[in-house]
Amino acid sequence: MHFSINLNSLDPDANPDDEEEKQRLIAQVLERQNTLDDLSSRVDSVKVENLKLKSENQVLGQYIENLMAASSVFQSASPKTKKK
Repeated sequence: MHFSINLNSLDPDANPDDEEEKQRLIAQVLERQNTLDDLSSRVDSVKVENLKLKSENQVLGQYIENLMAASSVFQSASPKTKKK
C-alpha cells in the first residue's frame, strides 16, 4: 500500500521546512504500515507452521507410545507378592 500526498496543495501558505518535515513523517508512517503488514503476514504464516508442528508432534507422540506399549522393555514388571 503506497500513498502519495502533495502537501503543497493542502496548505499554500506552509513553510517549505514544514512541508519537508510533513513529507518525511508521512514517508515514515507509510514505511511502518508496510512493515506492520509484513510482520502480520509473517505471524500468520508462523501460526500455520506451529499448528502443523503440533499435529506432527501428536502423531509422533502416539507412535512412540505405541512402540513402548509393544516392547517388552517398557512393560512394567508385575509386583512381587510377599511370602509369609
